[in-house]
Amino acid sequence: MPVSVPAGEPACATSGAPAAQAPSTFAKTPPSPGSVGQVAPQFIAFDEPLKLSSGQTLDAYELAVETYGTLNAERSNAVLICHALNASHHVAGVSASDPKDIGWWDNMVGPGKPVDTNRYFVIGVNNLGSCFGSTGPASINPATAKPWGAAFPVLTVEDWVRAQARVADHFGIARFAAVMGGSLGGMQALGWAVTLPERVAHCVVIASTARLSAQNIGFNEVARRAIITDPDFHGGDYYAHNTVPHRGLSVARMIGHITYLSDDDMAEKFGRAQREPAASGAYRYGYDVEFEVESYLRYQGEKFSRYFDANTYLLITRALDYFDPARTHGGDLSAALASATADFLLVSFSTDWRFPPERSRELVRALLKNGTSTTYAEIDAPHGHDAFLLEDSRYHAVVAGYFDRIARAQGLPERAAAAAGADAVAPTSAPAAVEVPA
Repeated sequence: MPVSVPAGEPACATSGAPAAQAPSTFAKTPPSPGSVGQVAPQFIAFDEPLKLSSGQTLDAYELAVETYGTLNAERSNAVLICHALNASHHVAGVSASDPKDIGWWDNMVGPGKPVDTNRYFVIGVNNLGSCFGSTGPASINPATAKPWGAAFPVLTVEDWVRAQARVADHFGIARFAAVMGGSLGGMQALGWAVTLPERVAHCVVIASTARLSAQNIGFNEVARRAIITDPDFHGGDYYAHNTVPHRGLSVARMIGHITYLSDDDMAEKFGRAQREPAASGAYRYGYDVEFEVESYLRYQGEKFSRYFDANTYLLITRALDYFDPARTHGGDLSAALASATADFLLVSFSTDWRFPPERSRELVRALLKNGTSTTYAEIDAPHGHDAFLLEDSRYHAVVAGYFDRIARAQGLPERAAAAAGADAVAPTSAPAAVEVPA
Protein backbone atom coordinates (compact mmCIF):
# COMPACT_ATOMS: atom_id res chain seq x y z
CA MET A 1 0.00 0.00 0.00
CA PRO A 2 1.35 3.47 -0.84
CA VAL A 3 1.77 5.88 2.04
CA SER A 4 2.32 9.63 1.69
CA VAL A 5 5.26 10.81 3.74
CA PRO A 6 5.11 14.53 4.60
CA ALA A 7 8.82 15.00 5.20
CA GLY A 8 11.43 17.51 4.15
CA GLU A 9 13.05 16.59 0.86
CA PRO A 10 16.30 14.64 1.07
CA ALA A 11 19.32 15.79 -0.84
CA CYS A 12 20.78 14.12 -3.87
CA ALA A 13 22.68 12.19 -1.27
CA THR A 14 26.36 11.96 -1.97
CA SER A 15 28.79 11.73 0.89
CA GLY A 16 29.61 15.14 2.23
CA ALA A 17 26.81 16.87 0.31
CA PRO A 18 24.54 19.13 2.38
CA ALA A 19 20.84 18.38 2.53
CA ALA A 20 19.13 20.55 -0.04
CA GLN A 21 16.25 20.78 -2.48
CA ALA A 22 17.02 19.19 -5.82
CA PRO A 23 18.46 22.08 -7.81
CA SER A 24 17.03 22.95 -11.19
CA THR A 25 19.90 23.05 -13.65
CA PHE A 26 17.82 24.69 -16.35
CA ALA A 27 16.04 27.67 -14.80
CA LYS A 28 18.19 30.50 -13.51
CA THR A 29 15.69 33.32 -13.88
CA PRO A 30 12.65 34.25 -11.77
CA PRO A 31 9.52 32.21 -12.44
CA SER A 32 7.69 33.39 -15.53
CA PRO A 33 4.28 35.05 -15.28
CA GLY A 34 1.66 32.44 -14.63
CA SER A 35 3.81 30.42 -12.26
CA VAL A 36 2.10 27.84 -10.08
CA GLY A 37 3.79 29.62 -7.17
CA GLN A 38 5.44 28.03 -4.17
CA VAL A 39 5.51 24.24 -4.18
CA ALA A 40 6.73 21.43 -1.96
CA PRO A 41 7.11 17.74 -2.72
CA GLN A 42 5.39 14.81 -1.10
CA PHE A 43 6.95 11.41 -0.68
CA ILE A 44 4.95 8.28 -1.42
CA ALA A 45 6.21 5.03 0.08
CA PHE A 46 5.34 1.74 -1.65
CA ASP A 47 5.66 -1.59 0.13
CA GLU A 48 4.45 -3.80 -2.73
CA PRO A 49 7.49 -5.43 -4.40
CA LEU A 50 8.35 -4.13 -7.86
CA LYS A 51 9.55 -6.79 -10.31
CA LEU A 52 12.22 -5.27 -12.55
CA SER A 53 13.16 -5.97 -16.16
CA SER A 54 16.46 -7.45 -14.96
CA GLY A 55 14.61 -10.14 -13.00
CA GLN A 56 15.49 -8.54 -9.68
CA THR A 57 12.85 -7.28 -7.26
CA LEU A 58 12.77 -4.09 -5.25
CA ASP A 59 10.82 -4.94 -2.11
CA ALA A 60 9.95 -1.38 -1.10
CA TYR A 61 10.73 2.11 -2.32
CA GLU A 62 9.76 5.76 -2.07
CA LEU A 63 9.08 8.27 -4.85
CA ALA A 64 9.24 12.06 -4.62
CA VAL A 65 6.28 13.76 -6.30
CA GLU A 66 5.02 17.28 -6.96
CA THR A 67 1.54 18.14 -8.24
CA TYR A 68 0.06 21.29 -9.76
CA GLY A 69 -3.56 22.16 -10.47
CA THR A 70 -6.64 20.27 -9.30
CA LEU A 71 -7.71 16.74 -10.12
CA ASN A 72 -11.31 16.85 -11.32
CA ALA A 73 -14.06 14.63 -9.96
CA GLU A 74 -13.84 12.31 -12.97
CA ARG A 75 -10.05 12.08 -12.57
CA SER A 76 -9.85 12.63 -16.32
CA ASN A 77 -7.62 15.73 -16.46
CA ALA A 78 -4.33 14.27 -15.18
CA VAL A 79 -1.07 14.84 -17.06
CA LEU A 80 2.18 13.07 -16.18
CA ILE A 81 5.42 14.91 -16.92
CA CYS A 82 8.45 12.61 -17.24
CA HIS A 83 11.88 14.09 -16.62
CA ALA A 84 15.20 13.83 -18.43
CA LEU A 85 18.55 12.62 -17.09
CA ASN A 86 19.42 15.17 -14.42
CA ALA A 87 16.03 16.75 -13.73
CA SER A 88 13.50 15.77 -11.08
CA HIS A 89 9.90 15.94 -9.90
CA HIS A 90 10.29 19.72 -9.49
CA VAL A 91 8.74 20.60 -12.84
CA ALA A 92 7.22 24.00 -12.14
CA GLY A 93 6.91 26.75 -9.55
CA VAL A 94 9.23 27.93 -6.81
CA SER A 95 10.61 25.49 -4.28
CA ALA A 96 9.31 26.15 -0.78
CA SER A 97 12.77 25.35 0.58
CA ASP A 98 14.75 27.52 -1.86
CA PRO A 99 13.24 30.59 -3.58
CA LYS A 100 16.01 30.48 -6.20
CA ASP A 101 15.04 26.99 -7.32
CA ILE A 102 12.58 27.28 -10.20
CA GLY A 103 11.03 24.19 -11.77
CA TRP A 104 12.91 22.92 -14.80
CA TRP A 105 9.88 23.28 -17.11
CA ASP A 106 8.28 26.32 -15.47
CA ASN A 107 7.88 27.99 -18.86
CA MET A 108 5.76 25.04 -20.06
CA VAL A 109 3.59 24.18 -17.04
CA GLY A 110 1.40 26.66 -15.16
CA PRO A 111 -1.79 28.75 -15.33
CA GLY A 112 -2.39 29.79 -18.94
CA LYS A 113 0.79 28.09 -20.14
CA PRO A 114 0.90 25.34 -22.79
CA VAL A 115 0.17 22.70 -20.13
CA ASP A 116 -2.44 24.81 -18.36
CA THR A 117 -2.84 24.03 -14.67
CA ASN A 118 -6.15 25.89 -14.64
CA ARG A 119 -7.46 22.88 -16.55
CA TYR A 120 -5.04 20.03 -15.93
CA PHE A 121 -3.78 18.22 -12.84
CA VAL A 122 -0.06 17.83 -13.51
CA ILE A 123 2.19 15.30 -11.78
CA GLY A 124 5.97 15.33 -11.69
CA VAL A 125 7.70 12.19 -10.39
CA ASN A 126 11.37 11.82 -9.50
CA ASN A 127 12.32 8.53 -11.09
CA LEU A 128 13.29 5.48 -9.12
CA GLY A 129 17.09 5.38 -8.94
CA SER A 130 17.46 9.15 -9.07
CA CYS A 131 18.93 11.13 -6.22
CA PHE A 132 16.43 13.91 -5.55
CA GLY A 133 14.25 12.21 -2.97
CA SER A 134 13.27 8.91 -4.59
CA THR A 135 14.88 5.63 -3.60
CA GLY A 136 18.18 5.16 -5.41
CA PRO A 137 21.82 4.11 -5.03
CA ALA A 138 22.46 6.69 -2.31
CA SER A 139 19.50 5.43 -0.24
CA ILE A 140 19.94 3.01 2.63
CA ASN A 141 19.60 -0.66 1.71
CA PRO A 142 17.43 -2.21 4.47
CA ALA A 143 19.33 -5.49 4.17
CA THR A 144 22.70 -3.92 5.00
CA ALA A 145 21.82 -0.64 6.76
CA LYS A 146 24.30 0.98 4.35
CA PRO A 147 23.84 2.90 1.08
CA TRP A 148 22.97 0.67 -1.86
CA GLY A 149 25.79 2.02 -4.00
CA ALA A 150 26.60 -0.09 -7.05
CA ALA A 151 24.42 -2.91 -5.64
CA PHE A 152 21.27 -0.95 -6.50
CA PRO A 153 19.41 -2.84 -9.25
CA VAL A 154 19.93 -1.76 -12.84
CA LEU A 155 16.72 -0.14 -14.12
CA THR A 156 14.99 0.33 -17.45
CA VAL A 157 12.53 2.86 -18.82
CA GLU A 158 9.85 0.19 -18.51
CA ASP A 159 10.64 -0.15 -14.79
CA TRP A 160 10.09 3.59 -14.38
CA VAL A 161 6.76 3.34 -16.20
CA ARG A 162 5.58 0.60 -13.85
CA ALA A 163 6.69 2.59 -10.80
CA GLN A 164 4.98 5.75 -12.11
CA ALA A 165 1.80 3.74 -12.67
CA ARG A 166 1.67 3.11 -8.94
CA VAL A 167 1.75 6.86 -8.38
CA ALA A 168 -1.26 7.11 -10.69
CA ASP A 169 -2.96 4.40 -8.62
CA HIS A 170 -2.20 6.38 -5.47
CA PHE A 171 -4.19 9.32 -6.87
CA GLY A 172 -6.96 7.11 -8.25
CA ILE A 173 -6.06 7.91 -11.87
CA ALA A 174 -7.02 5.06 -14.18
CA ARG A 175 -5.96 6.84 -17.37
CA PHE A 176 -3.82 9.91 -18.01
CA ALA A 177 -5.17 12.55 -20.37
CA ALA A 178 -1.56 12.81 -21.51
CA VAL A 179 1.90 11.55 -20.67
CA MET A 180 4.57 14.00 -21.81
CA GLY A 181 8.33 14.32 -21.76
CA GLY A 182 11.40 15.61 -23.55
CA SER A 183 14.58 13.66 -24.29
CA LEU A 184 14.68 10.72 -21.85
CA GLY A 185 11.27 11.93 -20.66
CA GLY A 186 9.96 11.38 -24.18
CA MET A 187 11.21 7.80 -24.07
CA GLN A 188 9.20 7.29 -20.89
CA ALA A 189 6.09 8.75 -22.55
CA LEU A 190 6.63 6.32 -25.42
CA GLY A 191 7.17 3.54 -22.88
CA TRP A 192 3.79 4.33 -21.35
CA ALA A 193 2.06 4.13 -24.73
CA VAL A 194 3.57 0.71 -25.41
CA THR A 195 3.71 -0.85 -21.93
CA LEU A 196 0.39 0.40 -20.50
CA PRO A 197 -1.58 1.52 -23.57
CA GLU A 198 -4.93 1.46 -21.81
CA ARG A 199 -3.72 4.04 -19.29
CA VAL A 200 -2.69 6.91 -21.60
CA ALA A 201 -4.95 8.83 -23.99
CA HIS A 202 -2.32 11.10 -25.54
CA CYS A 203 1.44 10.66 -25.79
CA VAL A 204 3.60 13.78 -26.20
CA VAL A 205 7.17 12.98 -27.25
CA ILE A 206 9.58 15.92 -27.59
CA ALA A 207 13.19 15.87 -28.84
CA SER A 208 13.40 12.14 -28.30
CA THR A 209 13.93 8.80 -30.01
CA ALA A 210 12.71 5.21 -29.96
CA ARG A 211 16.28 3.93 -29.42
CA LEU A 212 19.75 5.35 -29.00
CA SER A 213 22.13 5.33 -31.93
CA ALA A 214 25.55 3.69 -31.61
CA GLN A 215 27.02 7.19 -31.34
CA ASN A 216 24.79 8.04 -28.37
CA ILE A 217 25.60 4.77 -26.62
CA GLY A 218 29.25 5.64 -27.21
CA PHE A 219 28.88 9.04 -25.57
CA ASN A 220 27.27 7.40 -22.54
CA GLU A 221 30.02 4.79 -22.29
CA VAL A 222 32.81 7.39 -22.37
CA ALA A 223 31.01 9.35 -19.64
CA ARG A 224 30.59 6.24 -17.50
CA ARG A 225 34.25 5.30 -17.91
CA ALA A 226 35.25 8.77 -16.73
CA ILE A 227 33.33 8.11 -13.51
CA ILE A 228 34.30 4.48 -12.97
CA THR A 229 38.02 5.13 -13.48
CA ASP A 230 38.06 8.03 -11.00
CA PRO A 231 40.07 6.74 -7.99
CA ASP A 232 37.43 8.23 -5.70
CA PHE A 233 34.71 6.01 -7.20
CA HIS A 234 35.75 2.96 -5.13
CA GLY A 235 33.66 0.56 -7.19
CA GLY A 236 30.55 2.61 -6.42
CA ASP A 237 31.09 2.43 -2.66
CA TYR A 238 32.42 5.98 -2.30
CA TYR A 239 29.84 6.78 0.39
CA ALA A 240 31.72 4.55 2.86
CA HIS A 241 34.94 6.37 1.98
CA ASN A 242 33.35 9.77 2.60
CA THR A 243 34.33 10.95 -0.84
CA VAL A 244 32.78 11.69 -4.24
CA PRO A 245 34.24 11.00 -7.71
CA HIS A 246 34.10 14.69 -8.59
CA ARG A 247 36.65 14.51 -11.39
CA GLY A 248 34.97 11.70 -13.27
CA LEU A 249 31.47 13.08 -12.78
CA SER A 250 32.64 16.50 -13.94
CA VAL A 251 34.15 15.10 -17.14
CA ALA A 252 31.00 13.03 -17.75
CA ARG A 253 28.90 16.17 -17.52
CA MET A 254 31.23 18.08 -19.85
CA ILE A 255 30.85 15.34 -22.46
CA GLY A 256 27.08 15.32 -22.12
CA HIS A 257 26.77 19.09 -22.16
CA ILE A 258 28.51 19.36 -25.52
CA THR A 259 25.89 17.04 -27.03
CA TYR A 260 23.04 19.21 -25.74
CA LEU A 261 24.18 22.31 -27.65
CA SER A 262 24.35 22.93 -31.38
CA ASP A 263 27.54 23.89 -33.19
CA ASP A 264 25.97 27.22 -34.17
CA ASP A 265 24.88 27.90 -30.60
CA MET A 266 28.36 27.23 -29.25
CA ALA A 267 29.90 29.38 -31.97
CA GLU A 268 27.60 32.27 -31.08
CA LYS A 269 28.14 31.92 -27.33
CA PHE A 270 31.88 31.32 -27.33
CA GLY A 271 33.44 31.23 -30.77
CA ARG A 272 37.20 31.10 -30.32
CA ALA A 273 37.23 33.80 -27.66
CA GLN A 274 40.08 33.47 -25.17
CA ARG A 275 39.36 33.47 -21.47
CA GLU A 276 42.24 35.67 -20.35
CA PRO A 277 44.51 36.28 -23.32
CA ALA A 278 48.09 37.31 -22.76
CA ALA A 279 49.24 40.76 -23.75
CA SER A 280 48.35 41.57 -27.38
CA GLY A 281 46.01 38.55 -27.41
CA ALA A 282 48.77 35.96 -27.67
CA TYR A 283 48.20 32.38 -26.58
CA ARG A 284 49.52 31.30 -23.21
CA TYR A 285 50.94 28.06 -24.60
CA GLY A 286 49.85 25.77 -21.79
CA TYR A 287 47.15 23.27 -20.82
CA ASP A 288 45.09 25.34 -18.42
CA VAL A 289 41.95 27.16 -19.58
CA GLU A 290 42.71 29.07 -22.77
CA PHE A 291 39.29 29.48 -24.41
CA GLU A 292 35.94 30.65 -23.05
CA VAL A 293 34.28 27.38 -24.04
CA GLU A 294 36.78 25.46 -21.89
CA SER A 295 35.97 27.64 -18.89
CA TYR A 296 32.24 27.16 -19.43
CA LEU A 297 32.48 23.37 -19.68
CA ARG A 298 34.69 23.12 -16.60
CA TYR A 299 32.24 25.26 -14.65
CA GLN A 300 29.25 23.17 -15.75
CA GLY A 301 31.07 19.94 -14.91
CA GLU A 302 32.21 21.07 -11.48
CA LYS A 303 28.76 22.41 -10.58
CA PHE A 304 27.11 19.15 -11.65
CA SER A 305 29.56 17.05 -9.63
CA ARG A 306 28.57 18.93 -6.48
CA TYR A 307 24.90 17.93 -6.53
CA PHE A 308 24.43 14.79 -8.65
CA ASP A 309 25.14 11.23 -7.58
CA ALA A 310 27.65 9.29 -9.68
CA ASN A 311 25.91 5.92 -9.29
CA THR A 312 22.67 7.53 -10.39
CA TYR A 313 24.42 8.86 -13.48
CA LEU A 314 25.58 5.35 -14.37
CA LEU A 315 22.12 3.90 -13.77
CA ILE A 316 20.21 6.47 -15.83
CA THR A 317 22.57 6.45 -18.79
CA ARG A 318 22.37 2.65 -18.90
CA ALA A 319 18.56 2.86 -18.88
CA LEU A 320 18.88 5.17 -21.88
CA ASP A 321 21.05 2.58 -23.66
CA TYR A 322 18.62 -0.27 -22.98
CA PHE A 323 15.48 1.46 -24.25
CA ASP A 324 14.50 -0.15 -27.54
CA PRO A 325 10.86 -1.29 -27.78
CA ALA A 326 11.49 -2.69 -31.28
CA ARG A 327 14.17 -5.09 -30.01
CA THR A 328 11.65 -7.82 -29.19
CA HIS A 329 9.95 -7.31 -32.57
CA GLY A 330 12.92 -8.02 -34.80
CA GLY A 331 13.73 -4.31 -35.01
CA ASP A 332 10.30 -3.51 -36.49
CA LEU A 333 9.25 -0.24 -34.85
CA SER A 334 5.73 -0.34 -36.28
CA ALA A 335 5.21 -3.77 -34.74
CA ALA A 336 6.55 -2.49 -31.42
CA LEU A 337 4.07 0.40 -31.49
CA ALA A 338 1.11 -1.68 -32.62
CA SER A 339 -0.20 -1.97 -29.05
CA ALA A 340 -0.34 1.83 -28.61
CA THR A 341 -3.87 3.24 -28.59
CA ALA A 342 -2.95 6.84 -27.67
CA ASP A 343 -2.95 9.78 -30.05
CA PHE A 344 0.54 11.22 -30.51
CA LEU A 345 2.21 14.61 -30.70
CA LEU A 346 5.89 14.57 -31.67
CA VAL A 347 8.14 17.64 -31.76
CA SER A 348 11.73 17.85 -32.96
CA PHE A 349 14.26 20.66 -33.39
CA SER A 350 16.30 21.30 -36.52
CA THR A 351 19.70 21.65 -34.80
CA ASP A 352 19.29 18.82 -32.29
CA TRP A 353 22.09 16.42 -33.25
CA ARG A 354 21.73 14.30 -30.12
CA PHE A 355 18.22 13.19 -31.16
CA PRO A 356 17.88 14.69 -34.64
CA PRO A 357 14.55 15.22 -36.44
CA GLU A 358 15.03 12.01 -38.43
CA ARG A 359 14.59 10.03 -35.20
CA SER A 360 11.18 11.67 -34.69
CA ARG A 361 10.27 11.15 -38.34
CA GLU A 362 11.12 7.48 -37.92
CA LEU A 363 8.56 7.33 -35.13
CA VAL A 364 6.00 9.23 -37.19
CA ARG A 365 6.37 6.80 -40.10
CA ALA A 366 5.96 3.81 -37.80
CA LEU A 367 2.87 5.30 -36.15
CA LEU A 368 1.25 6.22 -39.47
CA LYS A 369 1.89 2.72 -40.77
CA ASN A 370 -0.29 1.55 -37.86
CA GLY A 371 -2.98 4.14 -38.61
CA THR A 372 -2.30 5.99 -35.35
CA SER A 373 -3.54 9.59 -35.05
CA THR A 374 -0.28 11.54 -35.15
CA THR A 375 0.69 15.21 -35.13
CA TYR A 376 4.29 16.19 -35.88
CA ALA A 377 6.05 19.56 -35.73
CA GLU A 378 9.68 20.26 -36.59
CA ILE A 379 10.86 23.56 -35.13
CA ASP A 380 13.71 25.47 -36.79
CA ALA A 381 15.59 26.47 -33.63
CA PRO A 382 19.32 27.19 -33.11
CA HIS A 383 19.77 25.77 -29.61
CA GLY A 384 20.34 22.08 -30.24
CA HIS A 385 18.91 19.41 -27.97
CA ASP A 386 18.34 21.85 -25.10
CA ALA A 387 15.75 23.66 -27.23
CA PHE A 388 13.04 21.49 -25.67
CA LEU A 389 13.65 23.26 -22.34
CA LEU A 390 13.63 26.81 -23.67
CA GLU A 391 10.90 29.31 -24.42
CA ASP A 392 10.05 29.49 -28.10
CA SER A 393 6.68 30.91 -29.14
CA ARG A 394 6.35 28.53 -32.11
CA TYR A 395 7.17 25.45 -30.06
CA HIS A 396 4.93 26.48 -27.17
CA ALA A 397 2.08 27.27 -29.54
CA VAL A 398 2.24 23.75 -30.99
CA VAL A 399 2.08 22.20 -27.52
CA ALA A 400 -0.62 24.63 -26.35
CA GLY A 401 -2.74 23.94 -29.41
CA TYR A 402 -2.49 20.21 -28.85
CA PHE A 403 -3.50 20.47 -25.19
CA ASP A 404 -6.35 22.80 -26.14
CA ARG A 405 -7.60 20.07 -28.45
CA ILE A 406 -7.40 17.51 -25.65
CA ALA A 407 -9.31 19.89 -23.37
CA ARG A 408 -12.08 20.49 -25.89
CA ALA A 409 -12.50 16.77 -26.43
CA GLN A 410 -12.86 16.26 -22.68
CA GLY A 411 -15.11 19.25 -22.09
CA LEU A 412 -12.53 21.09 -19.98
CA PRO A 413 -12.73 24.91 -19.66
CA GLU A 414 -11.05 27.25 -22.14
CA ARG A 415 -7.50 28.40 -21.53
CA ALA A 416 -7.16 31.23 -19.03
CA ALA A 417 -4.51 33.87 -19.62
CA ALA A 418 -1.43 33.62 -17.45
CA ALA A 419 -0.83 36.30 -14.87
CA ALA A 420 0.39 39.48 -16.63
CA GLY A 421 -0.35 37.76 -19.93
CA ALA A 422 3.27 37.46 -21.01
CA ASP A 423 3.37 33.70 -21.17
CA ALA A 424 -0.20 32.91 -22.10
CA VAL A 425 -0.36 31.14 -25.44
CA ALA A 426 -3.29 32.03 -27.65
CA PRO A 427 -4.88 28.87 -29.01
CA THR A 428 -4.98 30.43 -32.49
CA SER A 429 -1.22 31.16 -32.61
CA ALA A 430 0.04 27.66 -33.33
CA PRO A 431 2.09 27.29 -36.52
CA ALA A 432 1.19 24.63 -39.00
CA ALA A 433 1.97 21.08 -37.92
CA VAL A 434 1.67 17.90 -39.91
CA GLU A 435 -1.37 15.97 -38.72
CA VAL A 436 -2.55 12.67 -40.12
CA PRO A 437 -5.62 11.25 -38.34
CA ALA A 438 -6.13 7.54 -38.07
